[in-house]
Amino acid sequence: MRSAQGLGGALTALVTPFTAGGTRLDERALGDLVAWQVAQGIEGLVVGGPTAEGPTLTEAERDRALRVALAAAGGRVPVIAATESNCTRTAIARTRAAEAAGADATLAVTPYYNRPTQEGLYRHCAAIAAACDRPLLLHANPARTGIDLLPDTLARLAALPGIAGLVDAAGDLARLGVIERAPGPDVPILSGDDATAAAHRAMGGRGCVSVVANLVPGPCAALQRAARAGDHARARAIQAGLGPLIAALARETDPGPVKLALALLRPGFAPDLRLPLVRPRPETEAALAAALDAARPGEAA
Repeated sequence: MRSAQGLGGALTALVTPFTAGGTRLDERALGDLVAWQVAQGIEGLVVGGPTAEGPTLTEAERDRALRVALAAAGGRVPVIAATESNCTRTAIARTRAAEAAGADATLAVTPYYNRPTQEGLYRHCAAIAAACDRPLLLHANPARTGIDLLPDTLARLAALPGIAGLVDAAGDLARLGVIERAPGPDVPILSGDDATAAAHRAMGGRGCVSVVANLVPGPCAALQRAARAGDHARARAIQAGLGPLIAALARETDPGPVKLALALLRPGFAPDLRLPLVRPRPETEAALAAALDAARPGEAA
């Protein structure tokens, strides 16, 4: 297993800012967002994943968004490129391109729509790992992909030199214990579920790849720092304070709500989405505005 050192704590699943109704990448807004995230204490950034509307990005846009994020981060935090595809050859090509651009690590989601068997899933991830030189995180998100990475398959993959860990977005805390009991090397597990971030860390998780951190990077970083120091009461208190905002973001499909919330929070940030995603309903906007006011974004907890 390749070292996952530095790939933990509070990581933001970055949105991709667009202009002109979603037709163009807004490089200035992305660079400003990254700089603010780093200044607020975030410990890593994920570019090009589902929250970034990755499936709608062209290859040129993927490359450009990654390079903008890397430049804005300036080596202060790891930048992880999501290189997902349900086509293994495409995933390998994207992984190699991301590494060539300077990504510190890459993230591979389980293949969606194809829904391979666990053997097919193993071979897909193993092929990507064999083709990459930097740490590769696997991403299990059954609600979005329709397929799960089972603990026995993960244990087989963990024995490969390219695999650095798993981002588990299932939100099932019991899986941590199952994975820990599986034979083979220890597998670093990061949460991909904001609602269980504090509990996941208390049970042995290494951090969280967070959507809500787009809006409140300071509190998200403070939560992970508290948990890392063993102050789980403090981590739970921060989690409770973020609860209404996390719930508001879950009212409609990500990243519609979080981009709208960013537009409410950051003057000049456009909430533009690409079809088939559309702007959230007025009642969702009202819930987001109330939750943002209660959370006081920009203040580190």
